[in-house]
Amino acid sequence: MGLSNVGIVHTIIGIIAVVAAIVSYLRFGKINLAAVWGKLYFYTTLITSLTALGISKRGGFNAGHGFSILIVVLVLIAYFLYVKKKGNNRSRYFENFLLTFSFFLSWLPTVNETFTRVPLGHPLATNPGDPVIVKTLLVLFILFIAGSVLQFLKQKKMNKG
Repeated sequence: MGLSNVGIVHTIIGIIAVVAAIVSYLRFGKINLAAVWGKLYFYTTLITSLTALGISKRGGFNAGHGFSILIVVLVLIAYFLYVKKKGNNRSRYFENFLLTFSFFLSWLPTVNETFTRVPLGHPLATNPGDPVIVKTLLVLFILFIAGSVLQFLKQKKMNKG
């Protein structure tokens, strides 16, 4: 598999971020920064994204690094909205979307890296354009859109109440 020490730490913390997001979605229908799972997602996502900047299979800056920077910006803006714009208001729509979008974006390099490495010796995919990667990302994109719509509707209901 050929992971560096930074790569191993990045992977372990990234798995924690994914689990935290999924638990938060299951419990609250969103990544809830007011709950421990949402906070865990926030901090582990920051760490995962920042450690990704120290990883490169091909050397130099690549698309994965760009995603990492974008994800850091998204979660920081969402956190700012959470802290500075309390209550059920328009800010919650943006906060929810930014966190969900950050979660979706984190899957793009994750699926690519995982599918081109696992199982060892016979990976599921040979390159980022492999049909198994493209189809998996399409399913994740559909889930992202559906989840975003559901979060919008739930927040709209909360804002009225």
